[in-house]
Amino acid sequence: MKIRSLFSVLMVGLLGLGASIPIEARPWIADRDVEIEIVDDSGREFLQHPVRGNNNRETLRAYVEAERGENYAIRVRNHSGHRIGLVIAVDGRNILSGEKSHLARSERKYILNPDESSVYQGWRTSRSRVHRFYFTDAADSYAEAFGDRTAMGVIAVAVYREKVRRHEPLELKPHSDTPQPRLGRRGSAHGTESDASRPGTGFGESEWSPSRRVAFQPEEHPSMQRFLKYEWRKTLCRKGVISCHRPHPRNRFWPDDEWADENGGFAPYPPRDRFSSLRGLFE
Repeated sequence: MKIRSLFSVLMVGLLGLGASIPIEARPWIADRDVEIEIVDDSGREFLQHPVRGNNNRETLRAYVEAERGENYAIRVRNHSGHRIGLVIAVDGRNILSGEKSHLARSERKYILNPDESSVYQGWRTSRSRVHRFYFTDAADSYAEAFGDRTAMGVIAVAVYREKVRRHEPLELKPHSDTPQPRLGRRGSAHGTESDASRPGTGFGESEWSPSRRVAFQPEEHPSMQRFLKYEWRKTLCRKGVISCHRPHPRNRFWPDDEWADENGGFAPYPPRDRFSSLRGLFE
């Protein structure tokens, strides 16, 4: 499989050009054909917890545990034999244009060729730079900087198949850079108190990430959609998404009442196998 980690392909929005065959005549992209993962800087995948009862082959919803302050990226693997377009939105904002996203076919996309993989690390602010994604409080998020809380804490990906074209378009549209939010350092954005307990994605450090533009005409409807809801661990525990009923470790300087009662409140005998020489003193 070809992997693209430093070079991205962007779609040029050219709709209504070229001919296509009916969507119904083409095979659907199976769930296994496109993998969508959330990874950290070492490539470790964040575990996904599918929502119970979600049996729709076209839409998958799952929870992901957010780790405060950690950078993350969205890794997509295209196992299909088709070129695909990816509309990716984080907290409801398109990661290419920065605009409010509805996962529509007209939105700006990343393009993956057959059997390729790519990692999308942040908000694209130019043809050669992105600002990293990182887990933070909602009040510090990129979306909050625009006053948009409508899809906070959700990473969404819509996969579009390419229509078959008979002729390549002759012109490419220019594009504008991602709008810049009014953020300074991490944590400098101000939000309401209710936002403090909710996770969001910040506008992190700038990194070099070259890209080029290509022509791509998407089909009318996405072949699949993925929605990943990231939450702090305590929220996932409260919702019952993950099991958090672990034995509470004893504090050696602060035994609880139950532990003290076991020993009558007095010092326990030492392990006999380690203090055999003193055994006579205990008898």
